Amino acid sequence: MIRSMTGYGRAEDTVNGHRVTVEIKSVNHRYFEFGCRTPRGYAFLDDKLKTYMQSRVSRGKIDVYASIETLEDAPVQVLVNHSMAAGYVKALQELRDRYGLSDDLTAVGLSRYPDILSVHKAPENEEAVWAAVQPVLKSAADRFVSMREAEGVRMKEDVLARAGTILSLVEKVEERSPQSVSAYEQKLRAKIQEMLGDAQVDEQRLLTETAIFADKVAVAEETVRLRSHFGQMKTMLNSDEAVGRKLDFLVQEMNREANTIGSKCCDASIAYMVVDIKAEIEKIREQIQNIE
Repeated sequence: MIRSMTGYGRAEDTVNGHRVTVEIKSVNHRYFEFGCRTPRGYAFLDDKLKTYMQSRVSRGKIDVYASIETLEDAPVQVLVNHSMAAGYVKALQELRDRYGLSDDLTAVGLSRYPDILSVHKAPENEEAVWAAVQPVLKSAADRFVSMREAEGVRMKEDVLARAGTILSLVEKVEERSPQSVSAYEQKLRAKIQEMLGDAQVDEQRLLTETAIFADKVAVAEETVRLRSHFGQMKTMLNSDEAVGRKLDFLVQEMNREANTIGSKCCDASIAYMVVDIKAEIEKIREQIQNIE
């Protein structure tokens, strides 16, 4: 199924005493690019999040935001920095003795100074945290992928509709091309007749000139290749693989064929049709830039 590279998904749940929130969003990118933001102390989740997202998507700039709150009381340890405390005590005693201050130094007062006390939480059980994050991540990723698929369906419909328009124009070009050769022959005959007056026109020479012109403006090869390219594109759009980059290359080939037809044509109506073909190809190209 075709997917857009733009998507968003969010999930929140309480799992094993952890309140977990995961938010995923993505935009266009030529390759897979991953960025994540996790709470301080949970950096061990970064690689796990990246590996999981790589298993779900192949292209796009993916950003994952994870919030983890431990609801149960976790054991903590309050440590005293004794060397720092000794330094403060000595400095305060010097101030007391030098300036004749009252001795009101207390443990509570000393604890208010920076870096005297530090609180340390027990290290998280990484496997337990990942087990809590994983189901929430999956829910968010499911919604994220679902949004990309829904947008992909709309993009596929638009591309196929434009392809149909282009093929209709190609059919008109194929119908008009022989007519342009016939019109050229008539104009050439009239011009030669005007120059020769009552003299007889050299039919062999006229046929030769017409054949040279017909070969010069023939677009059958290009229109056949265009039809082939659109057949390949339809096959790719029905594929379950990530085909965005292949489609991008295919559109370049379509544009090349359209340019060749435009450079060959000497007929105004064909020229106008080629302009319309190229405009539709460009709109397809813009859509394909967002396909995974």
